[in-house]
Amino acid sequence: MRLENRWGQQVDAIPFAVVALTGLATCYSFGPVYLLTFGVAVPRALVLSTAAYCLVVGGAYYRLVWTYRPEYRSEVSVGVRFRRLVLAMLVSVGVIALFALPLLVE
Repeated sequence: MRLENRWGQQVDAIPFAVVALTGLATCYSFGPVYLLTFGVAVPRALVLSTAAYCLVVGGAYYRLVWTYRPEYRSEVSVGVRFRRLVLAMLVSVGVIALFALPLLVE
């Protein structure tokens, strides 16, 4: 698949594909089941999960393809990568905790 940014430069499709497929697995694995716990009907839960997936793909395309500048690519130091990894883990745990709160309250 040939992807180009807004300046016509070719962009690697792998990061976009990874994010899009991870979003697909996440939205359709957890979305309908989570929405069913709140009494949303199955068709509506699938529509909402599809809308969430469309937002994920749109955001990934914008960030990883449309506005990506290959000429600004440089090596990132180990310290910066580690901080980003720790921050991503903290954000993930926080999001999971926020999603679990409504399930714990009756």
